Amino acid sequence: MKNSLTIIGAGRVGRALGKALREVGWNIFGVVARNRPRGRQVVGFIGQGRAFIGLSGEALSPRNILIATPDSVIPQLAEELSRMSAEEWKGKIVLHTSGALASDLLAPLRAFGASVGSMHPLQTFSGVGVPPLEGRIFAIEGDLAAPRLASQMVRSLGGDILQLPPSGKAAYHAAASMAAGQVLAIIEAATTLMMSLGIKRRNAVRALLPLTRQVLDNFEKVGPRVAWTGPLARGDFSVIATHQAALRKAPDEVRTAYEQLNRLAARVLSQNPEHTLEELDTLQIEAKTTSISMGRQG
Repeated sequence: MKNSLTIIGAGRVGRALGKALREVGWNIFGVVARNRPRGRQVVGFIGQGRAFIGLSGEALSPRNILIATPDSVIPQLAEELSRMSAEEWKGKIVLHTSGALASDLLAPLRAFGASVGSMHPLQTFSGVGVPPLEGRIFAIEGDLAAPRLASQMVRSLGGDILQLPPSGKAAYHAAASMAAGQVLAIIEAATTLMMSLGIKRRNAVRALLPLTRQVLDNFEKVGPRVAWTGPLARGDFSVIATHQAALRKAPDEVRTAYEQLNRLAARVLSQNPEHTLEELDTLQIEAKTTSISMGRQG
């Protein structure tokens, strides 16, 4: 069948995409897993297909192959796939789901006539159920036929396509990591700082989270510079100095993050980045001088 595919990998992404694609009319021929119980479990979750333990010619018989393994596995897997059935790859389409790595990892299969590409859903996968994919971004790149297949999958899922050059995958994924995992780290650090004052976690979250949500809403509606708020946005460097003094007893990572995030904000948000950075440099020098003076007095 034209829309038939085998999924290599029985983890969170493979099982979720398999189920979602099956529900919109794709034929999931099989799932390649490390062991039989896991394979059967994922096939049962998807609601279609056969569980294959390890790679085989039968498992790879569909024209379309979707690799949903950890990134570190993909290069070795591509080599193994090319060795086991090199003569059968002509005309096949192979996609992997890595966000940071490009389709060049599949070059051994391209050399034998396969069209290769990548399709990365910009979405978190918890392993429980299938996350909403409608309206979500899918970054795709690769040879002509592979992005075409990826686009068909994305459109059938109701997703939006972000076409990338292969050289842009790592920067794209770094941006996504900053917007998700690193933002979470900042919010948790802020919550912990509030808790150090004796405030309960739920109250700290109730106080801080609406601020974050409002700023993100404003970012979307009016843009970054208009949405920017706080002492640095106002040029109130004396308040920043009090922040730095209050953070002297905080963990080094928190203190350093605060200082570097101010510098990052100056670079990407300030109307006059160089002036703002100079003012922050002056604060740093004054803070070090004060610290040395206090140390001598002690």
